Amino acid sequence: MVNGEGAVHTLRAAGAALVVDVTGAQPRLLHWGADLGDLGAATAQALRATAVPAVLNNSPDVPRVFSVWPTEQDGWAGTPAQAGHRGGTATTPRPRLLDAEVLHAEAGGGRIVLRFDDAVAGTRARLEYGLDAAGVLSVDLSVENPAEAASPYLVDGLRALVPLPDRAGELLDFTGKWCRERSPQRLPFSFGTHSRRARRGKPGHDTPFLLVAGTPSFGFGHGEVWGVHLAWSGDGEYLAERLPEGAGALSRVIGAGELLRSGEVVLQPGERYDAPTVLFTWSDRGLDGLSARFHRRLRARRSHPTAPRPLVLNTWEAVYFDHDLERLVQIADSAAEVGVERIVLDDGWFQGRRDANAGLGDWLVDEQVWPDGLGPFVDAVRARGMQFGLWFEPEMISPDSDLARAHPDWVLAPREGVGPTARSQHVLDIANPEAYALVLERISALVAEYDIDYLKWDHNRDLVEPVARRAEGDRPLVHEQTRALYRLLDELRARHPRLEIETCSGGGGRVDLGILERTDRVWASDCNDPVERARIERWTRLLVPPELIGSHLGAHRSHTTSRETDLSFRLAVALTAHAGIETDLTVAGPEDLRTVTAWAALYRELRDLIHTGRIVNADLADDATMLTGIVAQDGGRALFTWARLATSPDGQSGRVRFPGLDTAARYRVRVRPELGATSRHEVADPDWMRPAVNGGIELPGAVVAVAGVPLPTLNPQQALLFDVVKVA
Repeated sequence: MVNGEGAVHTLRAAGAALVVDVTGAQPRLLHWGADLGDLGAATAQALRATAVPAVLNNSPDVPRVFSVWPTEQDGWAGTPAQAGHRGGTATTPRPRLLDAEVLHAEAGGGRIVLRFDDAVAGTRARLEYGLDAAGVLSVDLSVENPAEAASPYLVDGLRALVPLPDRAGELLDFTGKWCRERSPQRLPFSFGTHSRRARRGKPGHDTPFLLVAGTPSFGFGHGEVWGVHLAWSGDGEYLAERLPEGAGALSRVIGAGELLRSGEVVLQPGERYDAPTVLFTWSDRGLDGLSARFHRRLRARRSHPTAPRPLVLNTWEAVYFDHDLERLVQIADSAAEVGVERIVLDDGWFQGRRDANAGLGDWLVDEQVWPDGLGPFVDAVRARGMQFGLWFEPEMISPDSDLARAHPDWVLAPREGVGPTARSQHVLDIANPEAYALVLERISALVAEYDIDYLKWDHNRDLVEPVARRAEGDRPLVHEQTRALYRLLDELRARHPRLEIETCSGGGGRVDLGILERTDRVWASDCNDPVERARIERWTRLLVPPELIGSHLGAHRSHTTSRETDLSFRLAVALTAHAGIETDLTVAGPEDLRTVTAWAALYRELRDLIHTGRIVNADLADDATMLTGIVAQDGGRALFTWARLATSPDGQSGRVRFPGLDTAARYRVRVRPELGATSRHEVADPDWMRPAVNGGIELPGAVVAVAGVPLPTLNPQQALLFDVVKVA
């Protein structure tokens, strides 16, 4: 235990540093960003002394403070860290530091724990900063209504907020829709509040995903950037805020927290609210630097997948609801021939599920379609050397289901009546212990009966009017529903330790690091159109490493966009993630099957690199082109994808740099031919490419990574794979 009086504490890891001043009652975050080195007493005192801003005209008569728990009492007129009340009173919290505890980790980083009491709000609070070995800063907040309190305390908000310098002049976050998730948008860091709120009961297809502030025109490989991510699968809020008077000695603020609905969290005496973890990252090497920190953090988890990620075939776009054992076994035959290692039986296997209008919630095998149960198909899959997975949507309920008829009160809806369906379904109140137990037991029984290896866990609609019809009346339930989801996943994993779970939400509607603490894969989008998918996955990789992103080969004509694309392009886009297939292989011709088989072998050859390497992206002037690389951690090998999505005015690429390579090394560069021919919009490739196509060419790293090389002009919706190996 460390007394907070007069102390400045520093956490350092991976070139990043957090400096916190716990002097007096109002601790301040003095610095978050580049490592300042080992702060001596004189330097720490200088940093503290220079943290006091001017006293402005027409302002409080003392310098404004932006504390670690910012309030109006500090002179902060922006969004407060804590908002709440006791029946309309005690609305101006004044937390005062009780003590500070500091633990430095041997591998770098550590924790700083601050505890507060509050004579005005009548609450106690806790703030924990954690800096991990990757240099990612976690912030955990909680507020408690003491057991001796005379009344409930209503929590309206609890947010983690971090001040930034004025050079953070530009913002990046994301929007989107079904089949076009994580679409980036950039804007100046202007005065006022840029606030993004998700009120869908999940992050949503339009989730902000990651809010980044940075030096103007920052890119993948350049600029200083600060990012924030809310590791939570329910409602959320991101904000970037700039006031004319600044934020203490700094200029502006970013932060995030759970978006609480009115009356959602009411703390009775003795109860505590733990806010979701908020993660902050900093990099002086652009967005790829942020990405590297997140990926390193995720890969260091004990639960992170370590076995080779199996090549998957999902049956959805091959058969949809038309489940027929003979046809599915034929698909399994084709899958085994091309090298598939896991088959997932998607929607349509359970009672009454001949279309999207019935059956959700019952989770019993449909005897009309599967008179002998799923066993014959599971046995056929296993006999061909493949794992078996099954689709569920446990948080939903169909009006046309035995469960809905038996328990209409288990539908998450107001007492005045259930609102409209979405995708012909309602939301099941899994925070209800009886509903929770039924879903858990039905899923667990099937996992045990068929020794299921893998669950695809779907969630196909927003939560609208998410209140529970309980004895205490309609009460907002997104927070409890999300916690119940986490408990359900945790319990299934505890009962079935080998089980892997993929999180899907109408595609990419619930991609966050809260759900990924409990799952092994995200389905980035329901869109298998490679043109859309290339963009979606580029930005998904900003937070999630490739081995956790499912990416599947779709049909020649996309199910979701009707766009037609060449097989080679579809294979190239699906390769650099956790690869899979989502098309009917039984209708493919012999030549296409040979190409898919070669692609599957290439995936097995390269997946160790793809699933452990560092992601790099070239900053290109032409938005119609992309150069994305995965570089081995030891720098010995890299795989780059050169892709063109559309036409553009430029006829030539110019010299393009391959980022992430060692400028002092030499590399053998070759084009991998396994995916088939790539169509060009040119008479001939650049001269250096001819040996690269015919077996490889050695080039200095200074040429490939610094000067750059001209690349071929591809036709739209085409891609080339460059295999780059260090030779000296």
